[in-house]
Amino acid sequence: MDPRRPLPHSGAVSSTDPAAPAPRGPGRPEEPALKRAIGPKLLILFVIGDILGTGIYATTGKVAGKVGGALWLPFAIGFVVALLTAASYVELVGKYPKAAGAALYTQRAFKVPFLTFIVAFMVMCSGLSSASAAALAFSGDYLDELTNGALPATLMAILFVLALAALNLRGVSESVKANVVLTLVEITGLAIILGIGLYAALSGDGDPSRLGDLETGGTGYALFSGVLGATALGFFAFVGFEDSVNMAEETVNPQRTFPRGIFLGVAVTGTVYVLVALVSSLLVPTSTLEKSSGPLLEVVKAGGVDFPHELFAVIALFAVSNSALINIMMASRLCYGMANERILPRAMGRVLPGRRTPIVGIVFVTLLAIGLVSTGEIAGLGDTTSFLLLCVFAVVNVAVLVLRRDRVEQHHFRAPTAVPVLGAVTALILASPLADREAGVYIRAGVLVLIGVALWAVNKLVLRVRGEDAAGR
Repeated sequence: MDPRRPLPHSGAVSSTDPAAPAPRGPGRPEEPALKRAIGPKLLILFVIGDILGTGIYATTGKVAGKVGGALWLPFAIGFVVALLTAASYVELVGKYPKAAGAALYTQRAFKVPFLTFIVAFMVMCSGLSSASAAALAFSGDYLDELTNGALPATLMAILFVLALAALNLRGVSESVKANVVLTLVEITGLAIILGIGLYAALSGDGDPSRLGDLETGGTGYALFSGVLGATALGFFAFVGFEDSVNMAEETVNPQRTFPRGIFLGVAVTGTVYVLVALVSSLLVPTSTLEKSSGPLLEVVKAGGVDFPHELFAVIALFAVSNSALINIMMASRLCYGMANERILPRAMGRVLPGRRTPIVGIVFVTLLAIGLVSTGEIAGLGDTTSFLLLCVFAVVNVAVLVLRRDRVEQHHFRAPTAVPVLGAVTALILASPLADREAGVYIRAGVLVLIGVALWAVNKLVLRVRGEDAAGR
């Protein structure tokens, strides 16, 4: 979700005009429409930059541990699942070219404010678990390559989270500028991996026989469950494309621009991921990948190319930093937006004087992230991110079907009915116990959601005592 956007009011949004100014409620003036400055090329770059990051840099080895040498298979399946849900987002953003994404679509389809809140809070929590996985990836093998393992991993992960919080507090301008630089660095890192893979293939290096090995600990159901579990974890690498719909109000002709932007963005990143997975499995034994929190560094070491290992470690550190920064920004701004809409305690919307950054929201999400990095590990946190977003994606795919009855004036992309149906089914299957994942993933996700429910209940009680409604009247 775009970190600059507050959550829309939990009531239904009435305007169908894509350029209409946003209503501010009874007695409040309308805000002017945002400037439409994002064209097709910029949107494609935004989608690609938002998807690339920690998932491929940190969890490739953990996916290999679940599925064996056929590491490319979970990423290929995840690619298809991402395309199905992407089609639903494209249809919805064409109908409702407004910021807020899944929360907006949920409210329009079901008109249940509590469900809308749960969806929004799950999106926020997915950002926290993703940032926490990035923090642990930062403090793992990539950092050890530079420090020879002299620094305690958990402490460095906590310090990393605190550093991101400090940057976030300083201001969104500084954070966004850092994001642009870090995106270019992480793309460079993946290009290096693909270049090493091409060189190895032309030189006849590596072990192609590993590419067909499925090692899930059994056959039949165990094989099916293992592949599902690997796909669910690998899906962590694809999250991010849904953020782009929050740029709808700033995109030129969103009805035409978004189909190409999202589909091409997902297609490019999906292709890169499958190729990186093939290169990783070709050059590095599964057991080595599984044990590493910096699996792509193992690829560089095994590639037969004289590329400085330390330099690639620095590139990887920048890449995972980018993912963590984006997600901490998103989570804190979403927290701020929900507080302003009176669906979280109003105090959580307080802003730091001078810097004008959401200080309470930043502190809140930082404390949760510290708790996650102190109690979790990369694979579990990545799986938690995927689980939370797969639940959200299931709701969004169902919302597409429900909102087919809602006609709008503008022409927009319409996915074949089978697409959102398959999107909902595949998301639910990957989120279900059919996928081989640790029970801790469900416990962690449940605790995060319960924290949100508790805050929501406290806020409702306070509003009731004060005799106010959710709009503060």
